Amino acid sequence: MAARLKDKYLKEIKPALQKELGLKNTMAVPRLEKIVLNMGLGEATQNVKVMDPLMTDLGLITGQKPVVTRAKKSIAAFKVREGMPIGAMVTLRGEKMYEFLDRLVSTALPRVRDFKGVSTKSFDGRGNYTLGIRDQLIFPEIDYSRVDKLKGMNVTIVTTAKDDQHARALLKHFGIPFRQTA
Repeated sequence: MAARLKDKYLKEIKPALQKELGLKNTMAVPRLEKIVLNMGLGEATQNVKVMDPLMTDLGLITGQKPVVTRAKKSIAAFKVREGMPIGAMVTLRGEKMYEFLDRLVSTALPRVRDFKGVSTKSFDGRGNYTLGIRDQLIFPEIDYSRVDKLKGMNVTIVTTAKDDQHARALLKHFGIPFRQTA
């Protein structure tokens, strides 16, 4: 069974975007390539056991096993040595990517307190969008009673759009609630 957002993209969003952006070729219509979730944890330098709940939470949120990210070089001021575990990341593609985006837009973002929409300034100039989330409790998969410390994460949505305007149109059609600029 295909993901709900993937069907919506193929049947509704793609033709609407092609018409809206004035593209003649259907292959030129922007699409989602991947979604990367990244959780960094500075305390992992002192206590490696802090990584276990981080890995569990990220695995529950994405439904995929996270990869441990390690320091590329030593920084004495932060007490970090080359090769030390400092975070975790997951790259989602295909069905899992669409299912995660659906849960993010329909369930997780509305649970943020005083939510007014996501910033329109977080595009990188190449059609990719990065969203910072302050705590993992907005995802319903996380059990509130087992969380010892709030951990934030970055969600990067990588698209095939050539510029930010096309990427913004694509994400708006997917239901990402952008903040209204006054």
